[in-house]
Amino acid sequence: MIDKLLSLRLLVVSGSAADKDLWREAVKLASLPVELCEAVDVAEAGTLLRGRTVDIVFVDSALPGASYAASMARALLPPPLVLSVVPAGEKVCDGLDVSGGTVGGATDAEHAHRLVECCIRARLPTRVMIVDDSGVMRQIVRKILNASQFRLDISDAREGTDALARIKGGAVDMVFLDYNMPGLNGLETLSEIKRETPSVAVVMMSSTPDPVVVARAGDVGAAGFLKKPFFPKDVDEVLERHYGLRALV
Repeated sequence: MIDKLLSLRLLVVSGSAADKDLWREAVKLASLPVELCEAVDVAEAGTLLRGRTVDIVFVDSALPGASYAASMARALLPPPLVLSVVPAGEKVCDGLDVSGGTVGGATDAEHAHRLVECCIRARLPTRVMIVDDSGVMRQIVRKILNASQFRLDISDAREGTDALARIKGGAVDMVFLDYNMPGLNGLETLSEIKRETPSVAVVMMSSTPDPVVVARAGDVGAAGFLKKPFFPKDVDEVLERHYGLRALV
């Protein structure tokens, strides 16, 4: 899927010369060509953002006007992935309008490189399958997933056996799986997916989640559990963890 995204434009909004040195080293190691843009303050960020397409924006949360810089980036079309970078020992800015979560400031070039790679992964299209025996529910979940900030290629299946056959073909990266289904239920399908294709992430869905079932799903390897009804923000939080963006706080 790398060929679907040939290059990436990254904007770093920070007044720290040391931080910028780390980002420069990080993009040299990136798995895709990365054009690095740098802004020392909000005014320069606005100039760089005006009329340009940007894929990822890192905003130093300690920078004066950080919230405004993040909001400007979020207003772009298409909107970039905006992340707040919190320096060590600093508090998170509660009002910062970010879309991809908050990450800890890079401590070295390798750390910055890992952040860049997580963002590249997040910007690539993810092949998602919805598995639910209800056609109405599949349409509802599809609509919610389409509203995510992340790029998702969505397919669906009405039961576990069909899903397993298609997943074996290697056309799926993540599954949103209903627990209450005839035939193979959600836990049984999850177990088979993790046994046969452990790299596929699975998010369980249920309108009446039982704490025991939630715990068992986690034990088997579920990447998350969503209670119906859920919303695009809930999906984005699951995806942020999947891409490693929240794990790097």
